[in-house]
Amino acid sequence: MGQWLKTGCVLCAQNCGLEVLVEQGRMVRVRPDKANPRSRGYACRKGLNVIYHQYPADRLTHPLKRVGDEFEAISWEQAMDEIASRLQALLDEHGPRCLAYMGGSAQGGHMEAGFGLTLLRALGSQYFYSSAGQEFSGSWWVFGRMLGKQYNVAIPDEHAAEMMVAWGWNGMQSHQMPRAPLVLKGFAGDPERILVSVDPRRSETAAIADIHLAVRPGTDALLARAMTALIVQEGWQDQACLDAHVDGWDRIRPWFENFDVGGALDVCRVDAGQVRALCRLMTAKRWCLHTDLGIYMGRHSTLNSYLTCILEAVCGRFGVRGGNIIPGMVMPMGFHADERSEKTWRTVATHMPPAAAGSFPPAVIPEEILNDRPERLRAVMVSACNPLRSWPDSQALEKAFGELDLLVVNDIAMSETARRAHYVLPCRTFYESWDATFFPWTYPEVFFQLRRPVVDPPGECLEASQIFTRLADRLGLIPEIAEDLHAAARGDRLTFGARLMEYAGQVPEALPRMPFVLAQTLGRAWDSAAKAGLWGLLMTAPKAFRKNAARAGFAPGIDQGDRIFQALLDTPQGLWVGKADADNPMDGIKTPSGRIEVFIEELEEGVLGLTPEKEAADLAMPAEFPLILNAGRHMKYNINTLMRNPAWNEGKRACTVAMSPADAAAMDLTDGQDVNVTTAAGSAVGELEVSDQVRDGMVLVPHGFGLNYAGSVYGINANHLTRNTHRDPIGTPLHRFVPCRVEPVRVHS
Repeated sequence: MGQWLKTGCVLCAQNCGLEVLVEQGRMVRVRPDKANPRSRGYACRKGLNVIYHQYPADRLTHPLKRVGDEFEAISWEQAMDEIASRLQALLDEHGPRCLAYMGGSAQGGHMEAGFGLTLLRALGSQYFYSSAGQEFSGSWWVFGRMLGKQYNVAIPDEHAAEMMVAWGWNGMQSHQMPRAPLVLKGFAGDPERILVSVDPRRSETAAIADIHLAVRPGTDALLARAMTALIVQEGWQDQACLDAHVDGWDRIRPWFENFDVGGALDVCRVDAGQVRALCRLMTAKRWCLHTDLGIYMGRHSTLNSYLTCILEAVCGRFGVRGGNIIPGMVMPMGFHADERSEKTWRTVATHMPPAAAGSFPPAVIPEEILNDRPERLRAVMVSACNPLRSWPDSQALEKAFGELDLLVVNDIAMSETARRAHYVLPCRTFYESWDATFFPWTYPEVFFQLRRPVVDPPGECLEASQIFTRLADRLGLIPEIAEDLHAAARGDRLTFGARLMEYAGQVPEALPRMPFVLAQTLGRAWDSAAKAGLWGLLMTAPKAFRKNAARAGFAPGIDQGDRIFQALLDTPQGLWVGKADADNPMDGIKTPSGRIEVFIEELEEGVLGLTPEKEAADLAMPAEFPLILNAGRHMKYNINTLMRNPAWNEGKRACTVAMSPADAAAMDLTDGQDVNVTTAAGSAVGELEVSDQVRDGMVLVPHGFGLNYAGSVYGINANHLTRNTHRDPIGTPLHRFVPCRVEPVRVHS
């Protein structure tokens, strides 16, 4: 008989609760977990197919070393010795700027980031790259300036809202909030609530919305400026909120007072009456905004985020129930990295800051490797991600990675990035390890789940956290640990904690290396560096979380963290570990003024340059590339690069090139035929899908395909069609606005 075990989905940031049936040490079935307090029995088809992620055909089980064009299995000892030796030699010769860590952004586990960043900092480098830096650099940088910290991501408080505005977000296919399709259907089906979709095309979300504002592709920033201007010119702004909670409004108000609203709406190709009605609702209703990659990776990425945030501030929607609000967090998603500080690095070749809560934008990596500066990137550690298929411009990345002196990849499978590595180190999957994520997507409650192993790992696989600990040990970065501390780790946790505090007082250099100390003590006793690290994190949690935990019933005290840890062990489906102070929702704002700071000097010129005349001229498509490619369509059939086996979509029409009926007819193309998509970056062939969901002039290609699995490649690699230099000034690639052309595939006789 098998056993049903509680866990969570690891394929997207919602981590819906799952139960898996384990028979003879193998996961064989998956169902939603009704006991999970956040997902409450909901799971999408991606999570229900997670077995395909768990058991890839190209699973890694032993450390590998590149020898010529092949890989040979080596021991962990040899791998650590050689990697440490080569890495130290590069650091000695070129300094710490030659080293980067790429990872920390897996949807199923964040504990690795604590260990990877500790190692990076111990070696003197700040070069951390993650998928957060790819998608959210502009957005999080704006939040950092307006709300005080880059990780202060103001989420929609949808449960208390009368209206939700989905701007550039297709939540019916891409969740980005708990139980998103059910929430959206709830808005659409409730006569007392309103669902708004701002999207160029008739997406699945737009199709059920009460209001669909079909904005012209690439004009989101212009539309946001026009809507704010309309509100200001009509005197509809929430002046009481502006007076009480906003700093800098007098500096930016002139940007909107005499703006040509009508001309802008003509360029945006939206109905002026519909926009006026929506703006009136925004000044009368309790509404929240949910943005996504249509904004973040669209044309004018950072200005999109800035101007939509200004629109919210003018309507008084920050820091109020039913608006957008800074949630409670167990631990912030990253750290604040203000590039105005002399201590904060910029990249050497492109001079980019770490705008996404400490993460640099991956789009600049090729330039940071392929240059002749002495401090160029030469050594890269990649963990639990696949840059050569997940990040822009696969061709440029492949060339750049081929020039590295040392590339080390931690992964569960022989990914496209791993195939180019000097060393490939086998990781345990998220269902073979202790791990957790820190996505703060609920308010006021704070949810957390400590996932535990449900099956054993094969071969010699280790947690990524254990791998970083072994490498730190070989590099001599872990201070000597007294034997009595090792002994204490095998006993009572609080007794161990008391001894650990004594040790830290005696050995000050242990504090910045504490994840490794915990891994070498508790982690050895538990066979999990991640589990040990999480216990330490809860024992030293930020003051804000400790207050939130007390409101959730975990009384203050020196053992509060340990009690929360035990509750997580006792409740495998996860639980509410905190509750934000809903009576003081502005408390999360951490700007110098304590107010929402709406004036960002660096963006003033960009905002003022958003005029109807200039935008109309700039939006003219070149003859060579008359169409706009959306390189990253969200569908129920794709999920980044974590699902390598295409069999999970067997019988589904998963990876297509989607166009409107009018565009297909104009080019004499028919549904199902092969077409060639060409951009400035490259070309790819795919099956044409003619769909009335697609706006004229647009082309949609999903992400997460083009993987080399079991010797075959299925679907289009969207990043083969993107250039890393086609990016926002702060580094975000503009994947939702890529000029392209589509042609039939010629059949040669």
